[in-house]
Amino acid sequence: MTHGRGKKGGRGAGLRGGRGNAGLCKHKFMYMNKYMPDHYGSHGFKRPQSIIKKDKIINVGQLEDLFPGKKDIDLTKEKYDKLLGGGNIKTKIKVKVDSASEKAVKKIEDKGGEVILPEEKFVEQTSDKSGEEKTEEAIEEHNENKKD
Repeated sequence: MTHGRGKKGGRGAGLRGGRGNAGLCKHKFMYMNKYMPDHYGSHGFKRPQSIIKKDKIINVGQLEDLFPGKKDIDLTKEKYDKLLGGGNIKTKIKVKVDSASEKAVKKIEDKGGEVILPEEKFVEQTSDKSGEEKTEEAIEEHNENKKD
């Protein structure tokens, strides 16, 4: 059966000017200019992987599972960068970490535990639209809570 293409016209891609993008610079040039204006050239850029830093995070709920029986956990030695507030804990834990979310700090302190953060990381977290006054107050509160 020829399905309306004649005898030899039904073979290959001869009647449509080639398969796919064949002939875009030749007989399909006007079609390409009209319907595919961005076909040639490079678009955008890709960030170098060397400058992309991915934090290794851990949730509060995972602390008791990963470190059973420990009351003093140094997450910087365990290669964790940030503590997040997902999950719950049942015991009093003292945690040292580079950065932590406010929710994580609150959950640990509610159970009687303590989160030890570097000063500059704590300033980053508590800073908001009001500026430096808020961060100084937050640092003082945090240091007072550590003493008690």
